Amino acid sequence: MTAQPAFDLIFRDTLLRSSAAPVDIGVKGGRIAAIEPKLTSEKLACETVEVDVGGRLALPGFVDSHIHLDKACLLGRCGHNHGSVSDAIRAVAGMKKDFTVEDVYARGARVLERAIVHGTTRMRTHVEIDPRIALRGFEAVKALKRDYAWALDLSLCVFPQEGLTNDPGSEELLVQALRDGGEAIGGCPYMDTDPNAHLERIFDLAQEFDVDIDLHLDFDLDPSWWHLDEVCRQTERRNYGGRVAIGHATKLSALPPERMKAATAQLAKSGVAVTVLPATDLYLMGREATHNVPRGLTLAHKLTGDGVLCSVATNNVLNPFTPFGDASLLRMANFYANVAHASVSDFDTCLDLVTELPARLMNLGDYGIKIGNPADLVVLDTQDSRFAIAELPDIVMGFKAGRQTFERPRATLFGPG
Repeated sequence: MTAQPAFDLIFRDTLLRSSAAPVDIGVKGGRIAAIEPKLTSEKLACETVEVDVGGRLALPGFVDSHIHLDKACLLGRCGHNHGSVSDAIRAVAGMKKDFTVEDVYARGARVLERAIVHGTTRMRTHVEIDPRIALRGFEAVKALKRDYAWALDLSLCVFPQEGLTNDPGSEELLVQALRDGGEAIGGCPYMDTDPNAHLERIFDLAQEFDVDIDLHLDFDLDPSWWHLDEVCRQTERRNYGGRVAIGHATKLSALPPERMKAATAQLAKSGVAVTVLPATDLYLMGREATHNVPRGLTLAHKLTGDGVLCSVATNNVLNPFTPFGDASLLRMANFYANVAHASVSDFDTCLDLVTELPARLMNLGDYGIKIGNPADLVVLDTQDSRFAIAELPDIVMGFKAGRQTFERPRATLFGPG
């Protein structure tokens, strides 16, 4: 009887953010079994596959905590001169009644495949549930979750984009989706005629089905009113801290320092996380200004320093909300760092905003290059983690549970002669 090798796979000469020098990573059964400076020959067998990382940086993969696969890649289906959030919502609402399962699947797959080769290994997608699209988008995204599990863990957050109390039939569909695989619930209180009742019902359903909450919230630049207070109140009343996130929250960017300090303390105390969505926030905010245009970007890296859990994510790709995008979280983090005036000392935090922090926001207990965790790794063509954000290195290969998922050959220059 042949003895089993100690490892199925070894990554040689791998730079980790936590290591001063490159290490070897041993993998057994799709999970990390050892991390040592040098795994010796007696721990190997002829069946062991070795991958030479060449001293380059390995990450456990990027984590996209907020994206919309069901309404991605709509350029060309409608005009795109949309000047506000409500214009973009109306444009998509007018199209989605005609979405088919096959159509949503094809557009979502296009984005997923770009995300995979850009190093994303975990993702939460928001899925619209209402009488216009019913459960067609949900069924398509469930199929995407199944079919792309070889490269990426996809989590489904179901939510009523058009409102809840003012949209008959939406709640029944939401309950059906939660019974059939919805893993989180979202909300959009600014689209409801009774925002507080909207939030109350979303929290009720979250508790009933024991799922996390991920809301679209406070998506404008008028800080004279908002729904943040009610979200924090509900979170504390229901002891749901650490299980609630708010996306956009662009109103925070419009607060003067003293109000911002108070809001930050409120978020930290209640355990409500914030996801900043740079591409959409910057595209849609401040469009009415004729000069000195506001950025409308909440400073996630500063909030993080004050005890608020934050992430940076993609949101929309190639649609009326954001007619740009390639599903690269490294590019998004670089984009954020530029606009947010991040300094070199902030670069590590900016990388955290698309890796460790969104993993915490999504309560992913098995994320990270640690013994016992899945062997999910992506390799960046850099030998200094400080420059991952600054120089946008190529992402050259990826592995999911120890199986290679993609490879990007290094570009070759052909000089004269």
